[in-house]
Amino acid sequence: MDWFNNSRLFDLARQGQRLTHIAAVIPLSIVFSFVAQFGIIPLFIFLGVLYGFTENGVSLKGIPNTTAGFWMGMQLIFAFVLVYAILWVWLKWFEKRPFWTLGYEMKDAVTQYWRGFLVGALMFAGSVGILSLFGIVSFEQGDPTKQGLAAVAGVMLVLIGWVIQGGAEEVLIRGWVLPVIGARYKPWLGLLISSLIFALLHGLNPGLSILALVNLALFGVFAGLYAMREGSMWGISALHSVWNWVQGNFFGFQVSGTDAEGGTLINLMETGADWLTGGEFGPEGGLAVTIVLVIGIVVTLFWKSKEEIVQEVPVQ
Repeated sequence: MDWFNNSRLFDLARQGQRLTHIAAVIPLSIVFSFVAQFGIIPLFIFLGVLYGFTENGVSLKGIPNTTAGFWMGMQLIFAFVLVYAILWVWLKWFEKRPFWTLGYEMKDAVTQYWRGFLVGALMFAGSVGILSLFGIVSFEQGDPTKQGLAAVAGVMLVLIGWVIQGGAEEVLIRGWVLPVIGARYKPWLGLLISSLIFALLHGLNPGLSILALVNLALFGVFAGLYAMREGSMWGISALHSVWNWVQGNFFGFQVSGTDAEGGTLINLMETGADWLTGGEFGPEGGLAVTIVLVIGIVVTLFWKSKEEIVQEVPVQ
């Protein structure tokens, strides 16, 4: 597995004048994520004035679905877009390297992005398939204006927000934390620490359980391996974004303990034990997702491309 120790991501991280020390990377990743959340405050105030405040903040329920989808997308954008800006400033000021060295080279970018989009959709569909085998999901007839064909416009608007959100989490954790630690110390250390930080950043989400934390860390391991193998952030950014979108706005589940406004194409209801379905956290807190992620990790580690097979064939 030459790609594990010599991922292109590590080469890109070394293009700056210095690499951030591990003692700074860990707290800075948490601070960067926390500070970026302040970007949503102006939008939060605006929506509160427009639609009214509730005990839980601002609710988009009761407004037209397309409008709700637009504002849900905007919330995701405002809450995460500052991650890109903060990292750009840090790279320019401290590490002295351009933003694209976080894994955004243009070679094969389109292919990698669409491949990641497809893999993410299939992986979460696999989780739903496992739940279906256990007979613990069923179709639920909800508001006809917020599901099926009537929800398409809202669902597609939310997707734009998920693209920004998924990409922001990936560029921070797998584009910066993992390569910086991996390039300066050891690849396995970068993978381990980035996965634990990813899980920690979701530690305050509603409905969190021990299994949900394990799954978050497993997703971190899988995503790290995927990015290291491709040597790029395009694919894993797409995978993460579509994973959340399919989970919340295609199947209608909770996304890491939060509601996905903007409607759903298929509205499914889980009826089994929390350890299997994920309970209030959504499927990411259940055993079905654990199985899919473990399979994803094994496949990413041991699957060999045609090029790798050819390289292993001895020359006669």
